[in-house]
Amino acid sequence: MTIFEGIWVPLVTPFRQGKLDLYSAQQLAAGLSGAGIHGLVVCGTTGEAATLNENEQDKMLCAVMEAAQSRCPVAMGVSGSDTRAVTEKVIRLNALRPQGFLISAPSYVKPSQEGIRLHFEAIAAVAESPVMLYNVPSRTGVNIDVSTAIALQRCANVVAIKECGGNLTQTTALINRTGLRILCGDDAMLFSTLCLGGHGAVSAAAHIRPDLFVHLNDLIRDGKIAPARSLFKQILPLIQVLFSEPNPAPLKAALTMQGLLQNELRLPMTLMSASGMIKLARTLEKTMAIPAVEKNGRPEAEAHTTDESRRLGFGLGLVR
Repeated sequence: MTIFEGIWVPLVTPFRQGKLDLYSAQQLAAGLSGAGIHGLVVCGTTGEAATLNENEQDKMLCAVMEAAQSRCPVAMGVSGSDTRAVTEKVIRLNALRPQGFLISAPSYVKPSQEGIRLHFEAIAAVAESPVMLYNVPSRTGVNIDVSTAIALQRCANVVAIKECGGNLTQTTALINRTGLRILCGDDAMLFSTLCLGGHGAVSAAAHIRPDLFVHLNDLIRDGKIAPARSLFKQILPLIQVLFSEPNPAPLKAALTMQGLLQNELRLPMTLMSASGMIKLARTLEKTMAIPAVEKNGRPEAEAHTTDESRRLGFGLGLVR
C-alpha cells in the first residue's frame, strides 16, 4: 500500500499584507482533511512555492502538518534544476518528517531522459519518505517518458506519479505498464483518468467542495460510471473557470469569496481579472448549490456554506 491514492489537494499558500498567513493555511488544511480528502501537498505549483524562501516553505509544512494531524498525510513539493541542490534540500526536509515528497522534473535545462532518470535516482536515494514524480512538461519543458518511469520503479521509494502531460495515451501506458500509482494532475481529465484505472488525483479544484471530488473518486472506484459522469458534468464548469486564468489566481479569488483567505498573490502572479471574477462568482454559486453527498443513505440537509467552511478547523490551537 502507498499513501498516494485518492483525492489529494495541492494547498494554496495564503498571504496577508505580503506575509504568510499561517492561521488561514491551517484553517484550510483542517477543513479539507476533515472533509475526507486523502492527502495534502504543501509548496506545489498551486502553493506558489517558487515565491517562498526556504524558511517560509518550512513554516508552511509544519503548520499544515499540525492542522491536518492524523486525518490525512501531508507531502512536500520540491523542485529545482540542480540535482545537487535538490538532494540537499530533501535531506534538510527529512528532519521535518513529511509523509511524502512530490518532486518535479528539472525545469528549463531540458535534460535527456537519462538525465531525468539520474536526477530522480539521486533524490530517491536520500529521501526518507515515499516519492511521487511530478510530470508537468508545460512548465518544465521536458516530459518524463513512460520508459523512464518504468526504470525509476527500481527505486523502492518511488511509488507514484502526478501526471500532467495532457496525453491520455501516455496516461494509459503508465497505468498499464508500470506499478506506480497514477494520479491525475489535470483536473479537466480527472474523470477520464479515473475511468482508465488511475488511482486518484492531485486536484487544485478540490479546494472547493472536496466532498464532491471524493465522492466522484468513490463512485468510479465502485464501478458506478453513470452517476460519476453526471457528477463530473456538474463540477466541470468550476474546473474550467478555475483554470481560465493562471493558477492559482482564480482559486484564491474563489476562496476569498468564501471568506477563507485574503485575495493576495506574489509577483509575477497577479489577481484574477474583474471579468473573470464575475463568471467565477456565478459558477461558484451554482457549485455550492449542488446537493451534499449522501451519508448513511440520507441526503445532507443543505450544501456546504461559507459559514460552515469557515467554522472548520477551529479548536485546534491554530497559529495566529
